[in-house]
Amino acid sequence: MRITVPEQPTGRLPDAWRACVGTGRFDLALRRDYQDSLALVQREIGFRHIRGHGLLSDGVGVHRPYEYGGTRRVLHSFTYVDQVIDAYLGLGIRPFVELGFMPSGLASGDQTVFWWHGNVTPPRSWREWADLVSSTVRHLVDRYGLAEVRGWPIEVWNEPNLTQFWQDADVAAYHRLYQVTATAVKEVDAGLQVGGPAISPGSEADDWLTRFAEFVTDNAVPVDFISRHAYSSGPAQHVPFGVHQTLAPATTLLEQFAQPRRALAGTSLAELPVHITEFNSSYRPDNPVHDTAYHAAYLAPVVTAGGDLVDSFSYWTFSDVFEEVGVPTALFHGGFGLLTHCQVKKPTYHLYAFMARLGDQVLARGPDHLVTRDADGRVAVLAWAIDPGTLRLSIPVRATAPQAAGRDGPPHAAGQDGPPHAAGPDGPPPGLEHGRPAPSAFLSRSSVNEEAGNAWTAWCEMGRPRSPRPRQLDTLREAAEPVRSHRSLPVTGGRVDLDLTLARHEVTLVEVTPVIDETPPWWDEMRIPGYE
Repeated sequence: MRITVPEQPTGRLPDAWRACVGTGRFDLALRRDYQDSLALVQREIGFRHIRGHGLLSDGVGVHRPYEYGGTRRVLHSFTYVDQVIDAYLGLGIRPFVELGFMPSGLASGDQTVFWWHGNVTPPRSWREWADLVSSTVRHLVDRYGLAEVRGWPIEVWNEPNLTQFWQDADVAAYHRLYQVTATAVKEVDAGLQVGGPAISPGSEADDWLTRFAEFVTDNAVPVDFISRHAYSSGPAQHVPFGVHQTLAPATTLLEQFAQPRRALAGTSLAELPVHITEFNSSYRPDNPVHDTAYHAAYLAPVVTAGGDLVDSFSYWTFSDVFEEVGVPTALFHGGFGLLTHCQVKKPTYHLYAFMARLGDQVLARGPDHLVTRDADGRVAVLAWAIDPGTLRLSIPVRATAPQAAGRDGPPHAAGQDGPPHAAGPDGPPPGLEHGRPAPSAFLSRSSVNEEAGNAWTAWCEMGRPRSPRPRQLDTLREAAEPVRSHRSLPVTGGRVDLDLTLARHEVTLVEVTPVIDETPPWWDEMRIPGYE
């Protein structure tokens, strides 16, 4: 069956998919590999914010207690903070600030998380914590300007509903942390955005959200947004330096996206923005599914539809420069990243790069496709398949501006005979909204699947080298590029018939633009040797 794509848009495509992206801990941004990777991501995708752990952990060196004159004092130092945020802004991306973890000099206990030992205990002095928060936020405002920092959401902690991330998952202690932190932020400026509770998915997520809503409402605590995380994997089955996990259907992620608004309906927080500040299939940074073409096809319906449910959803993470379970042992190791170390693109990278080429007008969507148009009339089709199949579409094609201006372009496109089409009683026929119909359309297609645009497959065929040599890296980068094709299609009645055959685990982008034929009258291809 052929799907007829409407001429008129059905709505606009939200850009919540690129409002934020995740990163490894804050101080990793000082590394060249990290900054090279982020520069590539920003050139080809262009996220607006970036969020990660560890801003206040010891590796960044903000909280610096010392003694002088027999008195304990604290210096707040922002040497690394400035270097990282300066680099972010230089690459066109802003912080989504996560306040955590606890500096060891302020921590009430020694429980830590991750290979790099982020402390997850409450502060031993709430006043000192409030001073740390206000000093950090005030420094950001002083250095970058109030108007700028008002656009940086400030999130309080990370997954406090898990004992790994907050001592005993103590909800009352988190409420106090949130209250002290939010108050300190607002004392710097009432227009700064602060929110939480940044909870992990789980059976207790609804309860945490409703109790959070009750607490901030009963105690008049400021909150500007709600945040939570979304993952769809089952329990980890450990192997050396990795895990395997089952995955629930991708729709599970969309259900988790919708959960905060459902849980908070009828509360004072019901109308607040909702940010999914982490999402992925697996919550493990060593699950090989992250490196595969299957992963891109699996996440495509989530990335294309998530913006209808939330204000942002942040892919966790942009790069494999990431060390929660230690230093990676191989180039492909199941890391979260869209990119490996050394900037090898994974198939899911291309899902995001394809999204960046879509227009903002939605013409049609289905369980395996999204069709958009931009202001110049370019139609883009993003399609995906877990299993092989064929998608048949009838696409409307609009002529572009040079054809519409009779004085500035030819009265008829080259090769088109007969009088121009006349407008009917309901307006111009399809394809004439911007002038005369195009006789043909140019189609370009980019695809990734198990064989194409898949560096992981090439790496496996190489024998899975843990540290590829320079020539092997070059080969992997070449293998990572989508397979590209192009052709001309006839336009009939202002439409193009498009038959897309998709391979197993494929994500494909098709761009259709009307042809403006500028062939000069003296052109004769038959006179070129080899083309007779």
